[in-house]
Amino acid sequence: MHLSEFLISLFFGVLALWMNCSALANAEVVTCSGIVPMRDRDDKISITDFGGVGDGVTLNTKAFRKAIYRIEHLQRIGGTILHIPPGVYLTGPFNLTSHMTLYLAGGAVIKAIMNTENWPLVAPLPSYGRGRERPGGRYMSFIHGDGLDDVIITGENGTIDGQGDVWWNMWRQRTLQFTRPSLIELMNSRSIIISNLTFKNSPFWNVHPVYCSDVVIQYLTILAPADSPNTDGIDPDSSSHVCIEDSYISTGDDLVAIKSGWDEYGISYGRPSQDITIRRVNGSSPFAGIAVGSETSGGVHNVLAEHINLFNMGVGIHLKTNIGRGGVIRNITISNVYMKKARKGIKISGDVGDHPDENYNPNALPVLKDVIIKDVSGEKVQQPGLIRGLKDAPFTGICLSKISLGGAPGTRNLPWQCSDVSGGAVLVSPSPCSELTSSQQIGACSSI
Repeated sequence: MHLSEFLISLFFGVLALWMNCSALANAEVVTCSGIVPMRDRDDKISITDFGGVGDGVTLNTKAFRKAIYRIEHLQRIGGTILHIPPGVYLTGPFNLTSHMTLYLAGGAVIKAIMNTENWPLVAPLPSYGRGRERPGGRYMSFIHGDGLDDVIITGENGTIDGQGDVWWNMWRQRTLQFTRPSLIELMNSRSIIISNLTFKNSPFWNVHPVYCSDVVIQYLTILAPADSPNTDGIDPDSSSHVCIEDSYISTGDDLVAIKSGWDEYGISYGRPSQDITIRRVNGSSPFAGIAVGSETSGGVHNVLAEHINLFNMGVGIHLKTNIGRGGVIRNITISNVYMKKARKGIKISGDVGDHPDENYNPNALPVLKDVIIKDVSGEKVQQPGLIRGLKDAPFTGICLSKISLGGAPGTRNLPWQCSDVSGGAVLVSPSPCSELTSSQQIGACSSI
């Protein structure tokens, strides 16, 4: 990312956050973060107690592993804080343990090593059947955890830096042997808080809770260059009761993408993502702002996204699936969205994403129904919307209400395009496609 692009992106992020804070100053803040209360811990250790050196050169992998081993095996009542003081702590990937807080002081940076040859491999996720990018296993995430309870990753806006350039270049040059690592991945875990930090330059997805429940993610800044491949911001995956709030994300892929498994593997695993709230998220990306999919084979149910500000976007709102996915996407509500400069405002599509192998079932058709998108405004949007269901599995119950998406001056602006969809549209400008505006369809929006 060039400095000028970074400063523009940061300006819009600060502006959006200021707008949110100003609006909320006169109103009670609505939050879902109470699902996991912040926990005080009496026991506190420092990474320097275990030989950690924050000079940006010394390798601290052993120090992190020793400190976390101590937390795991001494099992202090109430858990332990691992404090990272100011400095740059270079380290290889490491595992967290239950009942711990990883706390980064202001000015603290945990930085990933760039040597990929000794990066540990882990098994593919069962709901994916293989690595997302390459067959076989995958590289372990930089900060990882499996089967954990009561974990907090927070601080005073310290930084976790994945140094992703080397991984991005391997992807571009097609020299990857296995799927790239996420920055943070927690599996089969519950009661998780990730807050008050900056994440930058992730090799792959940034924050990936998978098979988790009761997760709060808030007050994050997530940054990666716009051309960095697959650097999604936050991807709840086959997870439930997830709260994502008050964050700024500027990356090379979707800002928030809800997933639940890939084709026959996700269908077999059968764990949906459900009861997910996304609120006061701002950012920019050449891909989507708020996304569902395309890996949705376990289903995605009961999603609320509101008060979203997007700038310089590929697509503002994108619900995406494909033949072979199976799964049910239902009860999705997205409201109070502002976007400035986007190729497409709203896209709901049934022909997106690839397949893990040739064994997917072409008769496993996804179901997408009961979607409300309302109170959306935008300017410099080249196409307000595109909705394409599947001929043998039309999208149903799509309600568009109070939507105004102005075109981009001096460019060729496309009209709405729709097929294999039913629902309704009320107070939508430019006027949407006929499939949503016929008199018998308006009732689909009568309840809002």
